[in-house]
Amino acid sequence: MKAPPGPFQPGFFRSPIRGPWLTGVLGLILLVLTAIVALTGFLSHIAYMPDLPGNAIVPADKDFPFTFDWPTSPTYLYAINQSLHTNVGLMVIPFLLAKLWSVIPKLFQWPPVNGPTQAIERLSIALLVSSSVFQLATGVMNAQYWYPFKFNFVVAHYYGAIVFVAAIAIHVIVKMPIVFRARRDREWMKPIQADMDEPTISRRGLIAFAGAGAGVLLLGNVGQSIGGPLRKTALFAPRRDSGFPVNKTAAAAGITPEMTGASYQLVLRVGDRVTAFTREDLLALPQHTATLPIACVEGWTTTQEWTGVKLSELARRAGAPDASQVLVESLQEGGVLRRASLSADQIAAGDAMLALKVNGADLSPDHGYPARVIVPALPGVHNTKWVGEMTFTA
Repeated sequence: MKAPPGPFQPGFFRSPIRGPWLTGVLGLILLVLTAIVALTGFLSHIAYMPDLPGNAIVPADKDFPFTFDWPTSPTYLYAINQSLHTNVGLMVIPFLLAKLWSVIPKLFQWPPVNGPTQAIERLSIALLVSSSVFQLATGVMNAQYWYPFKFNFVVAHYYGAIVFVAAIAIHVIVKMPIVFRARRDREWMKPIQADMDEPTISRRGLIAFAGAGAGVLLLGNVGQSIGGPLRKTALFAPRRDSGFPVNKTAAAAGITPEMTGASYQLVLRVGDRVTAFTREDLLALPQHTATLPIACVEGWTTTQEWTGVKLSELARRAGAPDASQVLVESLQEGGVLRRASLSADQIAAGDAMLALKVNGADLSPDHGYPARVIVPALPGVHNTKWVGEMTFTA
């Protein structure tokens, strides 16, 4: 069967640096980087504690049964995890583009399939390319708080990761015999085609160029993860101008002064037992102060000094001193962020608290006034703002 015109024709692609050596080196770099991104992504899913009521955007009991109680120490655990996930994810982009450029002649080979083995390989490549592009594109959009798509990002990103990991596993298995044969026959030093144009860049130069691009993306974003003065260097981060970022304002959450004013009460429940505290009642309880970070799934981290009532103290006063879990509900109406569950270890953590003040001053409305949860090492999404009710399980 005659090949169609254009890129399917032999000799259409003229660069002599394309070949097994370049593709292999780029593939090895991508394998290491994407392994870090995939691992930290699944750990982030576990940190969401989807096996507890109120936390499951993607239910753990059906789709990801390998969960455990996310630890509360070290306090920067989730911050480190998400810093790696977002920043290494950005570094993948230039290397992925370089890898796609290096193998683009193979994507237009004719005939497309020569047998069952190659059909599986081509399918795995199609899934690998589409899922990696989807994951990186939507991940960058999420980090920029830009949602032109009409689906739930967390759910789509999670299932996209499963497709990506499965595709890359198939791809590695299928390609491994070819890699071993190429190394044995030293084919890895040969270009794909002979009689090509003179190169304008060497193979090592192309790898260095992709590495430089990865370095620029890293330097333009990592400041929001490290925080402090470096936050302003994060030119690609939408939260670089604030040392204390806010993802959702009180106005955006529908929180009004009437909801948080003199009539405000924190309701504690244990079975049929109900206990209510005004904000003044909470301020009269023993206060605890700790310097703790908040780390968001988008990669930013901020560290502040928090003051409030320990969750363990609230559990005791509610009548559940050995509570196995607590469901924290916000005054916010609707939405996936209005409630979150915490495990027994997280309730009992020494610095876990219902914060009433930050840096010595009352919380601002945008930071959760009149009260918000702060638990060391947990994702920011579980540090619920505008807390109205806490239901403890004895």
